[in-house]
Order: sequence, then C-alpha cells, then structure tokens
Amino acid sequence: MTPRSRPDDDEVVLRAVDLKKHFKLRGIRTRDVVHAVDGVSFELRRGRVLALVGESGSGKSTIARLLAQLMPLTDGQLLLHGQDARARGRRAFRRYVGRVQMIFQDPFGSLNPINTVRYTLTRSLRIHRGNLRGGDLEQALADLLERVRLTPAERYVDKFPHELSGGQRQRVAIARALAAEPEVLLADEPISMLDVSIRLGILNLLQDLRDRLHIAILYITHDIASARYFADRTMVMYAGRIVESGDSESVTQDPKHPYTQLLVRSAPDPDDLEARAHGARGEAPSLVRPPSGCRFNPRCPFATELCRTEAPPLLPVGTGAGGEPREAACWGYSDRPDRPVLSDIAEALA
Repeated sequence: MTPRSRPDDDEVVLRAVDLKKHFKLRGIRTRDVVHAVDGVSFELRRGRVLALVGESGSGKSTIARLLAQLMPLTDGQLLLHGQDARARGRRAFRRYVGRVQMIFQDPFGSLNPINTVRYTLTRSLRIHRGNLRGGDLEQALADLLERVRLTPAERYVDKFPHELSGGQRQRVAIARALAAEPEVLLADEPISMLDVSIRLGILNLLQDLRDRLHIAILYITHDIASARYFADRTMVMYAGRIVESGDSESVTQDPKHPYTQLLVRSAPDPDDLEARAHGARGEAPSLVRPPSGCRFNPRCPFATELCRTEAPPLLPVGTGAGGEPREAACWGYSDRPDRPVLSDIAEALA
C-alpha cells in the first residue's frame, strides 16, 4: 500500500447533496415516517477529516450508512468524483465499497468471533485485490497489520477476536477496511466503546492514515471535544438537520448555534460540574412529527414565533481559521426584524 501523492489533497472525493432518509413506521393503517435525515449536504475532501457531531438519535449513524450504501436514500444524491455513485446491482456495489469503506462502532460485534484475524483480512484482500496466495498474501497481511500498528504481525495474525483487547479489535477492523485501499473512510463512533485510555491511540492511528494515505475521513461522534482534536472541519447535527458548520477550532471554541453551545458546555470538565448540570429544557423532539420551524425551538431559550413557524437556512456567521466560511442555521443571525435576540446561553438557562 503506497502513499498517494500530495497534489490532489483537498480534492472533493465524495459529495452528499440534499440527503434525505425517512423510515416508514410498521403498521397497516399508518403513513407516518421517521424523518431521520432531512436535507443534509456536505463534501468529503482528500486528506481531510470532517466530523459529524450530535447527540444520540440525531441521524449521524444514518448518514454513515447512507454513504456506505447499506440502506437506500429516500431522496438526494451521492457523487463520487462528481459522478452519480448510487450502486445499482452487486457489481456496482462492490466497485463502490472498494473506494468507500466503513469502520463500525462496535469492535466486539463487527468481527466474526469464529474467524481468525488471518481469515478476516485474507477474505477482504481477495475480494478487493484478487486471489493473493503464498508469499504475496503473507506480505499483504503483514503490511496491513503494520499499518494499524499491530506488530510483529505473527503475534496477531492467527488470533481469534476474543484473544484481543477492544483497541486491538478495532485496529483489525480498520485493517480490514484498508485492504480495499479506499479513498474514503466512514468512521462511525470508532472510539465510543473503547476504554478511555486507548481512545487517543485509535484517533492518532486514523490521523496517521489521513496524513500518509491522504484518505478522506468522515468522523462521527457525540464527543465534540474529540472533534476539535481530530477533525479539520466540524458539522453539528440536530434532529436530522445540520445546524452549524465550520473549522473545528472555531466551532468548538466559539460556537454560534445555541445547540452547539450546549454541546460544548456538556463536554467533560471536572472543574465545572455545576455548569454542566444545566442543560437544554425538555427532550429531543419526535422525528415522526418533528416541530415546525427550527427543530431546536422547543428547547431553545431564545426561540420566538419566527423560530416556531419557519425553518432557518444555514446562514453565514463569519469566517474561521484560514478564512474558511462558517454557517449556522439560526434566525438570530439573519437581518429580519422579527429575529430572536441571542445572548449568553448559560445565563439564559440559569
């Protein structure tokens, strides 16, 4: 596996355009649907990490599965290098997954417990690189394990998943994805089920892969602090919609949307336990019958009648590091006379 050259860095590899996913509720007499994802657009660029942050149930993992084409879109487009990427048929799907690979959240469930590391990686290598045998296969296995820092390879290659730690299992899952030599990695909360002591090692590994192989990475997490550490850009998702986007440093240090401000305040801080005890009022909305207007309005201390009746678009809210544009879906940044007046979120919730 050879590193890709730098000239194409920042090239748009995969583009999502107005993605929608609605799940039909079971039942003969209902036409209700769950609005899991509603009109989400973004770009994944070579050599860069985009973080998708939000609380449980916001639609983050659904986005990952849509991009991996593990479920069909309700509406919208997936463009790979500008071309329609919807896989129609098994051959088209196999070509697609050779370029877009997914790393699942649960390293304990994503590996078959009855198969050794050798079998798991060999199967992936043969699917994506042909029928390797003998010395070529052994070298490819060793290269993959070295790439994910499981060395020496002979110590791990014939082990079963139950003989590995959680972090080692996740490294094997990453190696399986790398066997395809992908251009895009979809990392769906890859550290959330690991011990705190080994999470940083996995993020450092993914960062190394980004830098060495110039892969585009979508990093899905509920931990906005890790997004600041790992990602170049961050998008914040709430109830199926994007509410803020920008460079990670600016989004985490100077959040604009009230929901993002609450996420930042809820990040672990042992010196500020009292402030963390305050949260948004109410609960996350039903996605079967989502609120009209801004979906955050029932929990927002600044909401006005405008927020309850009209959904705000992503509005420009200045620039961040490197002059990158920032956006927030909040009427408080519009020039409408009936816009809400934003203030300090902590004081508003006190």
